[in-house]
Amino acid sequence: MPIESGSCAAARQAKQKRKSHSLSIRRTNSSEQERAGLQRDMLEGQDSKLPSSVRNTLLELFGQIEREFENLYIENLELRREIDTLNERLAAEGQTIDGAELSKGQLKTKASHSTSQLSQKLKTTYKASTSKIVSSFKTTTSRAICQLVKEYVGHRDGIWDVSVAKTQPVVLGTASADHTALLWSIETGKCLVKYVGHVGSVNSIKFHPTEQVALTASGDQTAHIWRYIVQLPTPQPTADCNQMSGEDEVEFSDKDEPDGDGDGSSDCPTIRVPLTSLKSHQGVVIAADWLVGGKQAVTASWDRTANLYDVETSELVHSLTGHDQELTHCCTHPTQRLVVTSSRDTTFRLWDFRDPSIHSVNVFQGHTDTVTSAVFTVGDNVVSGSDDRTVKVWDLKNMRSPIATIRTDSAVNRINVCVGQRIIALPHDNRQVRLFDMSGVRLARLPRSNRQGHRRMVCCSAWSEDHPICNLFTCGFDRQAIGWNINIPALLQEK
Repeated sequence: MPIESGSCAAARQAKQKRKSHSLSIRRTNSSEQERAGLQRDMLEGQDSKLPSSVRNTLLELFGQIEREFENLYIENLELRREIDTLNERLAAEGQTIDGAELSKGQLKTKASHSTSQLSQKLKTTYKASTSKIVSSFKTTTSRAICQLVKEYVGHRDGIWDVSVAKTQPVVLGTASADHTALLWSIETGKCLVKYVGHVGSVNSIKFHPTEQVALTASGDQTAHIWRYIVQLPTPQPTADCNQMSGEDEVEFSDKDEPDGDGDGSSDCPTIRVPLTSLKSHQGVVIAADWLVGGKQAVTASWDRTANLYDVETSELVHSLTGHDQELTHCCTHPTQRLVVTSSRDTTFRLWDFRDPSIHSVNVFQGHTDTVTSAVFTVGDNVVSGSDDRTVKVWDLKNMRSPIATIRTDSAVNRINVCVGQRIIALPHDNRQVRLFDMSGVRLARLPRSNRQGHRRMVCCSAWSEDHPICNLFTCGFDRQAIGWNINIPALLQEK
């Protein structure tokens, strides 16, 4: 039968291959012995400082190595022949199964066509997946104008937080590691009020929505509410600062860091006693904020809890527990009774107090490192920043995944969103401050040169949309706050 004859032929081929393989090995061994003898004869005629025993041992070892490589080479050739035979059989079987006589060239054409389709599909998928990542690094063709307007120098240590008053007169507030909070005239840069009621680092400052009252959080495990009365000085003509594009940068040394000891903040009015002190935490109070209406305040602490207080009575209303590690920030919604807390446990939580009888909580795990801050916008968005070098924009209606992701080259500190223009300001550990829109497109980078910009880590940013001179403020560990005038062309915002 044809099958038996085919098997017999295959068996004969295998026997012949084994015989040829053994013969080739024998020939190889004999030829190797002849070559070794020739090499010995040649080397004996050459001058060498090696003893003859060492030379003979080396020749023996090298001969063994060469024989091993030659055997491998022969086996490789035989394997290649077997692969070619199998390919021919597969091609013949393909003819009988398909029921058509396909030549080898037709098979190659068909295979190359399917391969090209697959490679094109892979390229399309790769481009689609990477475009989302690369989009955050793209810059626009037009440039935003970022001009430094005023520097606020007077603290004796790094500044953790900066905030702008929401009522008239509009002043700037800074919270510093030197245990003080200062209020400044935005126009003149003069210190108006110094608060010295804390005995630890002042980590945050927020202004009451309707009154001249400030809320500060401190490392002394308390949050203070204190009233201020200021009289704005007559504005002086500001120095003409050269306008710099948000992409210009010149390196400089930390030797140019301003010295706060020589500033006149010591001669401004001092407030020493708060209206009320909020004392329920067992660790550093890292942040605090007012709920809408200003009748309640929320604090975030390193004791892994956030507390909700009644401002009038100073009583603890709710203790918000659930985070596994220290809290880093808290923020309240501008129009609704919502609170968002961020933590070193890589999560941020949304607390809902709109129903007085019950409060709900949602946990979001969108980062891989400490969430340094999470803030609301006027709409239904939350923006979170992290030490994992990303900023993510979330939709409150569907927070399963972010609607935009911004990838940066440095850890992100306390972010802030310009509500009217929907611009996010990102302060970084590497002294940069970058501006992005809500879709993740970069708009500008603030100047950083030997004359302008921060000289050390930038800790926080704050927008002031209604002020005619400065609409963005930043602060950092170089002990100064800076007021900027940011002009974003409408074309950039549309993009």
